[in-house]
This record gives sequence, C-alpha cells and structure tokens, in this order.
Amino acid sequence: MKQAYIIDGVRTGIANFAGTLSTERPDDLFAAVLNQLMARNTHLDPSAIEDVIAGCANQAGEDNRNVARMALLLAGLPVSVPGETVNRLCASGMSAVISAARGIQTNNGDVFLAGGVESMTRAPWVISKSATPFGRDAQMHDSSFGWRFVNPKMQQTFGTDGMGLTAENLIELFPDISREAQDRFALHSQKKANDAWLSGRMNLEIMPYTISPKKGDPIVFAHDEFRKPKTTIEALATLKPAFKTNGSVTAGNSSGLNDGAAALLLASDEGIKNFNLTPRARIVASAASGVEPRIMGIGPVEATRKALLRAQLSLDQIDIIEINEAFAAQVLACTRSLGIDDNDPRINPNGGAIALGHPLGMSGARIILSAAIDLSLSNKKYALCTMCVGVGQGFAVILEKA
Repeated sequence: MKQAYIIDGVRTGIANFAGTLSTERPDDLFAAVLNQLMARNTHLDPSAIEDVIAGCANQAGEDNRNVARMALLLAGLPVSVPGETVNRLCASGMSAVISAARGIQTNNGDVFLAGGVESMTRAPWVISKSATPFGRDAQMHDSSFGWRFVNPKMQQTFGTDGMGLTAENLIELFPDISREAQDRFALHSQKKANDAWLSGRMNLEIMPYTISPKKGDPIVFAHDEFRKPKTTIEALATLKPAFKTNGSVTAGNSSGLNDGAAALLLASDEGIKNFNLTPRARIVASAASGVEPRIMGIGPVEATRKALLRAQLSLDQIDIIEINEAFAAQVLACTRSLGIDDNDPRINPNGGAIALGHPLGMSGARIILSAAIDLSLSNKKYALCTMCVGVGQGFAVILEKA
C-alpha cells in the first residue's frame, strides 16, 4: 500500500456568525484557500491533481451542487480536475482528507487537494414541499445548524436532541464533570489560543483573505475573531445554562456558529518526487465509530481506540492530541474515558473550537492542519486528531511526523 503524506495546508481565519466573512460565499472561501495552496506550491502541475475533495455539512444554499467542483473552477484549476463534496457533519473536513489519503494509498492518484468549508451565517432558510396540492403541511427550518425535516421514525426510536442537549446528556452519565471543570477547560482553551496568536504560531496556518466591499477600502481578514482573550473564570461562572434548565453547558464552554475554509495538499512518494514537494506528516491510520445519537459527543473514544489499534500504537505514544471542542463537557467525557488528565498539555496546544470557533465542514481539516504543523515544528512524532459527529459518530486520525 502506498503512503499518503500531508505536504502543506492553509486556512482562512475563523469568523463569527454574521461576522467579517458574512459577505463571502462559501464557494469563494474554498476557492481562496485552494488558490493560496497552489500559489505556495509552484512546483506542482495543476493538471496532475487527481481530485479535489471538500467537506461541507450544510449544502443547502450557495454551497449546493458540489461546492468542491464549483470552488476548484473558481480557483482557476484546470477543468480536467474533478471535485467531490462529502458530508459527515462536524467531521466532513476530516473525512475529505481521509478520502484523499485513501485514494493515494490504493494507487488511485498521487496528488490530491482536500479540506472543508462552512458558512453557517449564509446557510439559508429552507422550506419543504407540501404533501398535497395547496397543502398546509410545509415545514420551514433555519439550516444554519441542527436537525431539520426529521423522519418521525428517527424521532421515536433515537430522539433528536439538539447538540447542546447531547452534552448535557453526557453530564448525566459523567456526573463528576462539574460546571467549574467545564469552565476551567474553556478558559484554558482561550488562553492557549491567545498565546498561540501572540507568539505568531497561527500565522503559519492562516492566510490573509481580502474582502472587497461595495463601498470603502478592501478589508484583509487574517485572524480568528471568535477568540475571547479577556475571558475570566469569574465571567464564565455568570453565564446561564444555554440548553437545559439547571444545566451546566453554557455559551462560554461551548463552540460557536462560525464561517471559514481550509485546504490541504496530499501526495504520495511519487508525487513528492515528481514535484519536488516536502512532506510534513504521514497519515498512519484512521477510524470512524458510531454511538447513540443522544450522546454523540462520546464518539471520539471508540474512534480513537480503533485508530490506535490500526496504527499499533498506545495513547501514551501520542505527543499531540487535537480533539474538537464541541463542548467542554463532551471533551472531558472523552478524555476521562480514555484516561487523559483534564489539563494534559498534549490537548489542543493552540486552543480549540471553544476559543477558535467551529465552522462545521472546515473543522476536521483545520485540526489535521494544526497537528501537522506542530509535528513539523517539534521533535514530536505522533499526533491524534479526533472529533465527535452529530447523529452519533466519532472520527479519529493518527499522523506521524515525516
């Protein structure tokens, strides 16, 4: 089997819901990161790209009809380069990267682009057709986030708890996860994200994205605007429960609704040789898992165990752990189940989604990019990237420094 390597990657800054990127279409966002990736790798012949694979969770608005194909054309890649859009909800970007890696490993190409995009701000209102002519049973939903057009059998059999409530469900299973522990985890994420920004570390992954408003000068967006560096434990303690009366999951210890895009360049040994590329990390193993939808946040546990088994590694051999912070409670349920301390320094060294934000289709690609960069910067060898996924799944990927 061929080996698949991460060569390079880039992302936009992550914007707030209705924030700086609210004027930008998702296909334009993904086109921008593809364009920047090609500009950074001038030895690469664009016509040699086997496929462009994008993760996108919504696909109900401007990201419809295969946003990967639309974006690669907008980026100026040759029309001969195909594109595919995949959807594993929160892990869509991660699935896209692994789909590209599998293409390489099975000898179905030597160079791929993969990543993810989400504009939760620009997700449309969607309305169903009525069951009968002039019927009155049409449903309308905001497609920014969450369930819509639910099959009644799904509701009856599994329930359709919202994401925040699934975090509260985990707290019922792990009653030792206190509100204070959640808030301290959230505060630590904010601090790490701020430290990474101040040190210049985040400039290694964020590209300047230029916005051209109808009036006024161009705006260059090159930071994560969801960060809240002035957060204090006292301020977090004042926030009210967001999803359940007398609950402990709040806006402060949860990820947000956000916009952004990320793209990675992957290649085989042959692709590296043919185009004079330098690999950052090798994709060692990956795994997906399924869990009850009502406790979707625990998904990373079994996915991690499966990926470690396939990699023939133990958790104590992992040097970096990038776990997507959907909710502090959800991360703590996973880390404690895996025997990892709440403040283990391996966890999200540059902060996680609680501080940075969580554009659904982008996040999986972002954490893989972050881990690959940190491996290349350090003497560390292995990284674990893992996420929970709506409707009850987990996904995990293990990287090795190249």
